[in-house]
Amino acid sequence: MRKRSATVALTLMGAAFVLSGCKEDETQASSFPDAAACKAQVAQGSLAFTAEDCDAAFAQAQADHEATAPRYDALAVCEEQHGAGNCEQQAQPGGGFSFMPLLAGMLIGQMLGGRGGFMSQPLSRTANGRFTTPGGTQVATNTGKGPMSATAFNKAPTTVGKPPMTQADAMRRGGFGSSGAARSTMGG
Repeated sequence: MRKRSATVALTLMGAAFVLSGCKEDETQASSFPDAAACKAQVAQGSLAFTAEDCDAAFAQAQADHEATAPRYDALAVCEEQHGAGNCEQQAQPGGGFSFMPLLAGMLIGQMLGGRGGFMSQPLSRTANGRFTTPGGTQVATNTGKGPMSATAFNKAPTTVGKPPMTQADAMRRGGFGSSGAARSTMGG
């Protein structure tokens, strides 16, 4: 009988540990349309970043955008997902073209765990006027700040060299970023 009690106690402790691990880490995040807007906030003393961090974060966001932004086979499909005038044509490796959303800003947050530094993500517009990361985290604006799940900064898979999404692909996903995506209500 005593063995069973010990097993139950260990099982309950394990369950408590798993449940406590489910609480997501949050970071203070800010969104900006460009590096200049980030640097203006730094100059006002309202950010824990430096002007150099703003430049580096925006450069990283640009590189990540080029590597991970969704690619579509037609301008109409891209604009359906990101709004009219928010897409550009890109050459595909090996020939041909695809369409991808324009970079509309960056999301920047502090690294967790006392490591210092920052994390960044590119933002593109959605058809409903919000903004989204390549991984599907949506934010209300590209000029706001607030707490955000650290998972919003997980890098999305590369789309370079992958077949562009068709209308059917976008519909299956329920729209860009809709399928299993993290959400945020971070505002201005």
